[in-house]
Amino acid sequence: MRSIFNNEAYSELNERLDKLTPETLAKWGLMNVSQMLHHSQKALEIPLGKSDMKPPNPIMKLMFRAFKGSLYSDKLWKPGIRTAKEFVVSGRKHFEPEMKQLRALMEELHSKKNEPALPKHPAFGNLTMEQWGKMQYKHLDHHLRQFGV
Repeated sequence: MRSIFNNEAYSELNERLDKLTPETLAKWGLMNVSQMLHHSQKALEIPLGKSDMKPPNPIMKLMFRAFKGSLYSDKLWKPGIRTAKEFVVSGRKHFEPEMKQLRALMEELHSKKNEPALPKHPAFGNLTMEQWGKMQYKHLDHHLRQFGV
């Protein structure tokens, strides 16, 4: 599994983002490309301490625990998997500012690759730097595949 902390994988993600346009259509799901860019920011904000999720209730905590291993495994996520309610994006978003903000957050997280640790994830608990890096790559990869890039 690739990691956002790896220079080659980070560059590859940016090259794939370059292929998106405001008119790029999704292969699955309900979000348009600008909403996807905004959604992708939300996952990056958590390890950067810029956003938080409410801790899950006990039932959801069990579901998150069961899903945790898939965050950083080589197995691709299936199209249309559900997201946390804090990550749901509705309403109009504008492509250029969303792209600019996503790239800024990606760069900020990538720059932390030599940090000893990142904050505890509110739903998944403590993650190693390797797990954080793989999870962030996998999330971005999932949505870039959603839009065919």
